[in-house]
Amino acid sequence: MRLNVILEPSDEGGYTVTVPALPGCISEGDTKEDALRNIREAIELYLEPVEDDNAFASNAESLELTL
Repeated sequence: MRLNVILEPSDEGGYTVTVPALPGCISEGDTKEDALRNIREAIELYLEPVEDDNAFASNAESLELTL
């Protein structure tokens, strides 16, 4: 999987990284390398399935949309 990330210097020092395709997925680090390593972990956690993801009402429909 390829994702674009935005790496910005932080006002407090270090770097902040965000992932535009994953709202709320943000991390930081003291160096660029730290920030990128941390955002990889944040992305993995963001995309990790959660048990509640499969808890739907009995009358729920699963649909696939093409955009």
